Amino acid sequence: MRRRYVLVISLVVIALIVGLSVLLVTRQPVSATSVPSPLLGKVAPQLTGTTLSGGDFSLTSERGKIVVVNFFASWCGPCQVEEPNLITFAWQQRLKGVAVVGVVYNDTIDAAKAFDVKWDTKQFYPSIADPHGTFAFHYGVTSPPSTFIIDTHGRVVAELLGPVTTAQLNAVVARVRA
Repeated sequence: MRRRYVLVISLVVIALIVGLSVLLVTRQPVSATSVPSPLLGKVAPQLTGTTLSGGDFSLTSERGKIVVVNFFASWCGPCQVEEPNLITFAWQQRLKGVAVVGVVYNDTIDAAKAFDVKWDTKQFYPSIADPHGTFAFHYGVTSPPSTFIIDTHGRVVAELLGPVTTAQLNAVVARVRA
């Protein structure tokens, strides 16, 4: 009787392992979803503030560039997933008229600075604090990561929810340039 019980349990465990393996191998990669933001076609809400490294940032001073605004939090798992993609994108586009800025969403400044240090983000793009959630409110952000692409005239041309990929950002920027 005991052998039969062990055999049944073993078969169930093997079936679970095989099922999970199939699920992991066949799942789609996690990436952001383009959403119909009410800001599309409108001038982007203002972003001004002190960067995590102590400098000043103003969205207005970036006019003439395509700007990628990414709302993130240190506690956000998908933000951790997308960070290498944002860094790669910022590096690739640094001399091509594209600016990237991070906006801290519902997080402490100390935690955001630790995130910045972990990824060495300030080397690639600045991040600004949003201590009262004002920027998030004006952009309609309810959870991170949320990314907005702003054209050279300061209008929002895309909103992506979820972890962005370098390919997604390059595609949107190519569309904006066309």
